[in-house]
Amino acid sequence: MNLNYQKDELLQSNSSEDELKFLNLLAEKFPSVQAACTEIINLESIMNLPKGTEHFLTDIHGEYETFNHVLRNASGMVRKKIDVVYANTMLEKEKNQLAILIYYPEEKLKLITNEQEDLNQWFSITLRRLIEVARVSADKYTQSKVRKAMPSDFAYVIDELLNEPNAKKEKYFDCIIQSIIDVDRANQFIVAISKFIQRLLIDRLHIIGDIYDRGPFADKVMDVIQDHYSVDIQWGNHDIVWMAAATGIRASIAAVIRLSARYNNLDTLEDAYGINLMPLATFAMKAYEGDPCEAFIPKNTPPENIGSTQIKLTSKMHKAIMVIEMKLAGEIIRRSPEMEMEDRLLLDKINYEKGTVTIDGRELELNDKSFPTIDPKNPYQLTKEETELAEKLRYSFLYCEKLQRHIKTLFSKGSTYLSYNSNLLFHGCIPLDEKGNLKDLTLQGENYKGKALCDQFDLICRRAYFNREHPERTSKDRAYMWYLWSGAYSPLFGKKKMATFERYFLDDKEVQREESNMYYKLRDDSASCCRILEEFGLDPEVSHIINGHVPVKVGKGESPVKADGKLFVIDGGMSKPYQKVTGIAGYTLIYDSYSLILAEHTSFESKRRAILDEVDIVSTRSMIEHATKRIHVGDTHIGANLRQQIQDLNRLLDAYRKGIVKIKSVG
Repeated sequence: MNLNYQKDELLQSNSSEDELKFLNLLAEKFPSVQAACTEIINLESIMNLPKGTEHFLTDIHGEYETFNHVLRNASGMVRKKIDVVYANTMLEKEKNQLAILIYYPEEKLKLITNEQEDLNQWFSITLRRLIEVARVSADKYTQSKVRKAMPSDFAYVIDELLNEPNAKKEKYFDCIIQSIIDVDRANQFIVAISKFIQRLLIDRLHIIGDIYDRGPFADKVMDVIQDHYSVDIQWGNHDIVWMAAATGIRASIAAVIRLSARYNNLDTLEDAYGINLMPLATFAMKAYEGDPCEAFIPKNTPPENIGSTQIKLTSKMHKAIMVIEMKLAGEIIRRSPEMEMEDRLLLDKINYEKGTVTIDGRELELNDKSFPTIDPKNPYQLTKEETELAEKLRYSFLYCEKLQRHIKTLFSKGSTYLSYNSNLLFHGCIPLDEKGNLKDLTLQGENYKGKALCDQFDLICRRAYFNREHPERTSKDRAYMWYLWSGAYSPLFGKKKMATFERYFLDDKEVQREESNMYYKLRDDSASCCRILEEFGLDPEVSHIINGHVPVKVGKGESPVKADGKLFVIDGGMSKPYQKVTGIAGYTLIYDSYSLILAEHTSFESKRRAILDEVDIVSTRSMIEHATKRIHVGDTHIGANLRQQIQDLNRLLDAYRKGIVKIKSVG
């Protein structure tokens, strides 16, 4: 009777049956008052720890070796920890060797162990040094978090060795280290603790778009991201075109192949993903026989290679797929007038007899007048051979297991934007109109702008991808997924047009110009940035916007810090083709418990040289903001979640004490 009364009382005090269901589910995990109290104490303690260190990277563009090195050296943080521990007690050469050992333990060990006269002594010294670096790297985390980061094989040993040494335990520590050496496990321990240090120094990794295209090993970058313990991705336009290709959108498939040919990276498709390009090669050799395809020679081809058989074939494949892309894009644009992309319909503006094209009322001469697969009367119609080829390629992309696994990672860990710890992360822009207001865009009959527009695009992409086996269900979604690659008001692209046709077929620089969205004209304006932050529910007094997409011309004096510190553009040219523009080789933005730090990287030659010559990426660090007081977990995005968990547990405790929820354990 008393229990029923208390249950009625609970229901009357703004509770419900759903509340009771929730509390009973929570009780499965915390089956006693003691268990709930212990978890509350644990969570409250975590709230008062310093926040973990976040690393922000962008525009990787397939540069696997550079990306991998930046992760392994934690954007210079590993070397910083070594300098803290051994500032005046280790030679610079020894510090370099220890750093490279932590980055590449397996490879470096093979070299070092072959050079040592007294290997046991070297092991003894090195194990102690690694333990000291690990101890400093772990000092701001809970024992629970540190243990979760430990490699399982050596978790107990590392846990013991991380305790602060003292006179009473010195012999005990020495015994553990000697035992590791005696049982011939020193190599394995060095590998394990090195990876443990790497993990501790990056608590959260943010990838702000453009993993794919230009560089040769986007698949390897995706392998790393797929297995990373704590990562999020904000999609870039070069990611979305691959995502759309994996969805089976034929225009996007053609764009992916064209870009791979443009940067001579067809190996990524053929070798890494197993996409069969033989049908394209066969078609291109026949359709463009005798055509030199000079405008389609891959970028950065050495002059001595231009006449090679491989480059000639790649150039023909490049032109063939580009023409197919223009036809398929034309189909989408003509079916979707609401996209307002009619200016991109250029195949019907060509005078095929004169070899000219009319753009914005100007008749311009084409630098390539050979279009053997285009019917001037119906220029967007695929030939029979092109139709068969497009279908074969669609099948290859749809049923490539590795590609689909990587694209699912982009969906599971990615989104159009992310609001995290008072930072707003997105790759390109928030579309603005000519007056600087949030741009309205009509999607499937509804108007969206700002945050709602990004949310709707996110939903559209997910719907299109997860219904890829039934394209007829989501034809409009598929069209807008393609639009995100090159549409005028795509937040991932941010330009009025993608001048693909103009760059290949015209020499006129004016028509090749791609005018940026108003966002890029106003991103230096603090008030505009504050309005965008407010649109996404963030406090502009303490929040920032973090972008990639547009390389920062550091060599010409451009700063990555915009709008009085409200906005950071951190595309510093990790992609090698852009390093001539930026003058550097990438940025990492680092957000620790005290400050925001921008690390500016020099170019990375190769992993091989790093291991052999102990050459590191030199990172110049500059402070952007320094907190007046240390930032704790309770001040962060995670802290907000922990507070909610504490509230839920307090509700469970109250229910236990009133007898509304049965205690499931006496412990």
